[in-house]
Amino acid sequence: MHKIDLTGKTILVTGAAGFIGNNLVLELLCTVEPVHVVGIDIMSDYNPVEMKEWRLEQIKAEAEKHPSSTWTFIKGDIADSHLIQDIFRTYSPAVVVNLAAQAGVRYSITNPDTYIQSNLIGFYNILEACRHSYDGGAAGVEHLVYASSSSVYGSNKKVPYSTDDKVDHPVSLYAATKKSNELMAHAYSKLYNIPSTGLRFFTVYGPAGRTDMAYFGFTNKLIKGEKIQIFNYGNCKRDFTYVDDIVEGVKRVMQGAPEKKSGEDGLPVPPYAVYNIGNSNPENLLDFVQILQEELIRAGVLPEDYDFESHRELVAMQPGDVPVTFADTSALERDYGFRPDTSLRTGLRKFAEWYKQFYNI
Repeated sequence: MHKIDLTGKTILVTGAAGFIGNNLVLELLCTVEPVHVVGIDIMSDYNPVEMKEWRLEQIKAEAEKHPSSTWTFIKGDIADSHLIQDIFRTYSPAVVVNLAAQAGVRYSITNPDTYIQSNLIGFYNILEACRHSYDGGAAGVEHLVYASSSSVYGSNKKVPYSTDDKVDHPVSLYAATKKSNELMAHAYSKLYNIPSTGLRFFTVYGPAGRTDMAYFGFTNKLIKGEKIQIFNYGNCKRDFTYVDDIVEGVKRVMQGAPEKKSGEDGLPVPPYAVYNIGNSNPENLLDFVQILQEELIRAGVLPEDYDFESHRELVAMQPGDVPVTFADTSALERDYGFRPDTSLRTGLRKFAEWYKQFYNI
């Protein structure tokens, strides 16, 4: 593994106003000094734009505390190849973290176009820019880290999910685009010797998270007195991963790129890797809802006497969903000495406290 010192480096983070991107940028500004972070985000309304603007305000405030570091934000679309080329020419990033993507399984059934634009064309533009970063003998990109997803495992029967498993049967377009990202990155790593690492994230949650995720959507509905739907009659298990654990994993991986080396044929062995980042502890959906409601009451978001039974409905599985996700993180632990371990109660408590404050309840 090739060690990378992030100090003084220029780091490009795509999807910087998104949930994980925002937390990663804050972490880099807090812990690496000096550092030069360039963020890009399309600021789409898939999730509330006000939330994205709030996240950017948090970054701006943090950046002001670190005068030796710089923070540059560009509003734009990674599917715009000219823009991406300009960013690489202007800033010459040493490390690229691609978190920009159209997320969500169910949304991919009704709005497939956005997945092709962002997840395929956008990622292709990033790969091309990384490739040309070496033109003219330039040092270029030292490491490309990109978000994949636990969705690539589809309805694999074998658990826990290992990166050694075959993942050739996606059950949603979203999953297919994420698997495509891994294949595209492998080809570019092989052809152009670009060190790349894909990270399969498992159900990320936490304060200021994605509003389309169950814990956030459930809370919004319960506040309004609406019914929440629990899919597969509650017989779903999810490997919920707290956002701080995801960010710590991403930061460690950024600092350890796959080694560039040649094979027996004299050609590059692709400097390519894929890891799971998950909590390795699947929680039943009904237990998850129980903990969420307890923490919402504790934080004062909901009243003590809230009648949950009348506000929940058990329904069938949704198209594209899978019954269980479960991460085998042994490779991440072996190579980077890290294993996510934030408990669901701890994470949901932090979310509930943030929710009360953010929405001024």
